[in-house]
Amino acid sequence: MKPRWYFDFVSPFSYLHWQKMRPLVEAGRVEAVPILLGAVLDALGTLGPAEIPAKREFIYRQALWQARREGVPLVFPPAHPFNPLPALRLCIAAGIGVQAIDAIFNAIWRDGLDGSTATLAPVARGLGIEGDLDAAIAAPEVKQRLRGMTESALSAGVFGVPTLQVEGGLFWGNDSHDLMMAVLEDPGLLREGPLATVGSLPVGIRRKG
Repeated sequence: MKPRWYFDFVSPFSYLHWQKMRPLVEAGRVEAVPILLGAVLDALGTLGPAEIPAKREFIYRQALWQARREGVPLVFPPAHPFNPLPALRLCIAAGIGVQAIDAIFNAIWRDGLDGSTATLAPVARGLGIEGDLDAAIAAPEVKQRLRGMTESALSAGVFGVPTLQVEGGLFWGNDSHDLMMAVLEDPGLLREGPLATVGSLPVGIRRKG
């Protein structure tokens, strides 16, 4: 299976990592897959990083620092987390192409827009979606495709975004990019050696709860 890159527009780290993944998606080496992170977290019974107050402040600082280090403009939207469904569904309605992903990420994380249908309407027109944007992104086939891709991510074991799936391995986070590229160039690292066997390490203790 072609390596898959799972992302959600709600994630600043997905935006930062997209700058590195775009050439691989353009070259057809990696498939970009939008998913609803909130549904993943609900299914796993875990909190998102922005739902833990001290962690929320840390990850925002981390995102800003990574953006500055990487030379990527980053402006937070007016509130975060925000509802990413309009952005995700617009991406699907527009065909999940590089142009659509670029335009939506830029509107939210470069220009600091709120990700609502009202602010995304000009983006949609630029992607060739005319008329009622609400109706376009509410189409049953659009909703079903997002649901299906999110379920596929859960089946693969995805627990956060951005995540690159290479064969049976999952690699999470913008700061894991070097590891992702090493495995993408040599998937054999997942078949033998320490990277292949570490998953069998026994669990020594489990928390009660």
